[in-house]
Amino acid sequence: MGMIGSVGLVLHPRRNPGPTIETIVAWARERQAGVLGLPDEVGRIACSAVAVDEDELVNRADLVVSLGGDGTMLRSMRLLAGSATPVLGVNLGRLGFLAEVDAEDLPLALSQIDRREYTTEPRLAVSTCLPSGHECLAFNDIALVRVPGEGLAAIAVAVQGEEFVRFASDAVIVATSTGSTAYSFSAGGPIMSPRVEAVLVVPASAHSTFDRALVLPADEQVMLELLPATGRLAVEVDGEVHGYLHQGDRLTMTAHRSAAHVVRLGMTTFYQRARRKLGINDSAAVADTPRAARRSPSAA
Repeated sequence: MGMIGSVGLVLHPRRNPGPTIETIVAWARERQAGVLGLPDEVGRIACSAVAVDEDELVNRADLVVSLGGDGTMLRSMRLLAGSATPVLGVNLGRLGFLAEVDAEDLPLALSQIDRREYTTEPRLAVSTCLPSGHECLAFNDIALVRVPGEGLAAIAVAVQGEEFVRFASDAVIVATSTGSTAYSFSAGGPIMSPRVEAVLVVPASAHSTFDRALVLPADEQVMLELLPATGRLAVEVDGEVHGYLHQGDRLTMTAHRSAAHVVRLGMTTFYQRARRKLGINDSAAVADTPRAARRSPSAA
């Protein structure tokens, strides 16, 4: 018996995934499996998926298929946070880090999953609670970002209750290993395999003498405190503004292991995706040269 009794769909908010959904519906019909979707998403296109709310989709789906790009995949992972249901990323646009297959490979991918010929990759998440009481969960990053015209981000970073460094910067980013190739990377942070259970704290455009990223184990708690010299800061959660902070506000960041499970079919590796996405090419300055040309001066 196959694994999939019902497939849940999460759609890109603007791109038309109609043909791809029909591929999924046709595949499911042959196997007498159901197809579920959120009301405001499947309702905007003509398809036969059954509209259910978020809780029902999470509880009923044996597999969630994310149709879009990395943003849609991150939303799918947040929806499934804490659930064992795996999520398959299907790329409908530019190459992303999180998508496992392109639309044309979807029927084969579904059949592989149905035969249990796949693995899952657990993903770390990071959470915090804003002073307003609003709970935030991110699979890429939570960033405290300066508001234009309102001063720098002046932030003290404490680890395990002990202050370590103070940053004056455009932003301070708390990123997962998944998010190491997103905002953190553009701010000069290192690339980490998503299999690494670690949290990055990275200043963006730091005006401080110390401007290096911190790499911390997932079980060490990080607290950020806004110093008197700070301006008002926006709190961005996976790139979306969730609130604002002021002088004296504090945020405690907590990491969550295995918060979501991403389907891997072995078609590409993280390093292959990273090379393509980031445009990493061999440098002519370090290209292979004849052995004789690599002799040390002492050997000449």
